[in-house]
Amino acid sequence: MEKNDKIYVAGHRGLVGSAIWSLLSQKGYNNLIGRTHNELDLMDPVAVRRFFDSERPDVVVLAAALVGGIMANSTRPADFIFQNLQIQQNVIGEAYRHNVKKLLFLGSTCIYPRLAPQPMPEESLLTSALETTNEAYALAKIAGMKMCHAFNRQYGTNYIAVMPTNLYGPNDNFDLVGSHVLPAMIRKIHLAKCLMDNDEAALRHDLRRRPVEGINADGDISEITYILNSKYNIQKTSLTLWGTGTPLREFLWSEDMASACVYMLENVDADGPDLVAGDVRVESTNFVNVGTGIEHTIADVARMVAAAVGYRGEIHFDPSKPDGTPRKLTDPSRLHRLGWHHTVELDEGIRQLYAWYLDK
Repeated sequence: MEKNDKIYVAGHRGLVGSAIWSLLSQKGYNNLIGRTHNELDLMDPVAVRRFFDSERPDVVVLAAALVGGIMANSTRPADFIFQNLQIQQNVIGEAYRHNVKKLLFLGSTCIYPRLAPQPMPEESLLTSALETTNEAYALAKIAGMKMCHAFNRQYGTNYIAVMPTNLYGPNDNFDLVGSHVLPAMIRKIHLAKCLMDNDEAALRHDLRRRPVEGINADGDISEITYILNSKYNIQKTSLTLWGTGTPLREFLWSEDMASACVYMLENVDADGPDLVAGDVRVESTNFVNVGTGIEHTIADVARMVAAAVGYRGEIHFDPSKPDGTPRKLTDPSRLHRLGWHHTVELDEGIRQLYAWYLDK
């Protein structure tokens, strides 16, 4: 990849896309292209073709996707499979038609079976049933990764895919319903701290910046606290989180993920079914896991967040709500062999993300 290559980052304002954009800029890639959803609807095949006709990118990073946490995935499966398949079909197809020289596809480790061997090696893909709560999203991501592999096999393209573990970082989604577990936890514990400290100004400020359905940030404080308690289980002295707290999860700082993506763009190529970085050849299906190889229980993560926020109340769990996959730890050894390792550990990342949350 050359410094003057025209690089299209699809999803350049999202959690990972924004981090990739920022790192590419820092490294001197000054010919970056990004479009907001209002400027380019990636589900519209005509609009996507016109965009590629006009811009002719050399490199494509496909970081755009419909994403969400366990509630969103459970209640909107049709949206997750249809929209993601449509985005992938349009962008990968036009990349091929316009002779894009390299494409990086961002998937997710939810592609692996619910009961995959732990840690999960790339070989465990499609060996047994998926987790039902995110099956629709997983199937879409498997299709996108397999599409990249198929183009490489048939046409000799240079399309590679990365499967990140649970990501968190600046520009995350902190919606109380649709967000992933860690940002949702940070916000819930922050709101609980505001209640515990009787900090009405901070509470209203948070709700104005990130509105919550059914809550008027300038309304009666008793009504606000009632809704936070009745709908989201957030109280002055305690809060309740979904599930049992026992599932094990791995988390990766989004800027580490961006570092891995840019490393792959600069150093790793698809060669048939393998990935090659200099003299290192890794047998693959053109995709690798991106993770830390370190896991924590959800309960332990909640305690880390509480420590970072300064919340002293009780944290309970509701076992009537779904846990999702019991364990989901990546085996990042292939990426390690290709030359990349993570740098930010979870406790430090949580502190950085909470500082960012308060600042933004």
